[in-house]
Formats: sequence, C-alpha cells, structure tokens
Amino acid sequence: QVQLVESGGGLVQAGGSLSLSCAASQSTFRGYGVGWFRQTPGKEREFVGAISRGATSTNYADSVKGRFTISRDNAKNTVYLQMNGLKPEDTAVYYCAASPVASGASSQRAYPYWGQGTQVTVSS
Repeated sequence: QVQLVESGGGLVQAGGSLSLSCAASQSTFRGYGVGWFRQTPGKEREFVGAISRGATSTNYADSVKGRFTISRDNAKNTVYLQMNGLKPEDTAVYYCAASPVASGASSQRAYPYWGQGTQVTVSS
C-alpha cells in the first residue's frame, strides 16, 4: 500500500503561481498512475489532471488546461502540480491520488490511494 503526502499549498494572489508536490512512500510509485483532484466546501471533488505511469501522457480538466502542468520524478517518488495564472476559483483543497492500474484516469473511483490534501487559497 502506498502512502501519499501533499505539500506546497498556501496563499497566493490572483495571477500568481504555486507548485504542489505529492511524495510517495514506496519506490514502486513509478508503476502508479497519479491524479490530482480538488474540492471546495459543499462541492464534489473534481478532477484537475493526471499523469501516466511513465509520464508519457497527461490530461487536464478544461478549467486548468494551459495553466497547470503535471510532471513526475520517479527517482524521487514524487509527482508535481505546477499551477500558474491562478484564479480565485482555483481555491480548494488539492489531493493527489494513485492507482497501480489506472493511468491518466479522470475518475476518482479509479484511484484507491489518496493523500491528506493541501489547501490552496487564491486571493483576488
């Protein structure tokens, strides 16, 4: 079972940037597809983006396409979410999730392992 820890959240002004990290406890993490999701109070968790096991492909929600970039460093067992051009509507708790089967999936049901989340707040 892989354990995930997100970091890098914080408060930023609109138009600014943040980089989130998702660190895994096992070197086998390289064999996992990873997704990023976010959730605001009273709303369902929504897909942000995902990266395949070998980092050969990524896909993003339309709302973040062109602003957010997912990458991974398998030597460090870490996946990154680079967020540029942040907007107040990007404010949420951000979660990373991993699956040994799914690769690039957008459904949260595809991911059995989840981190605890990190808060991102974008002020206007």
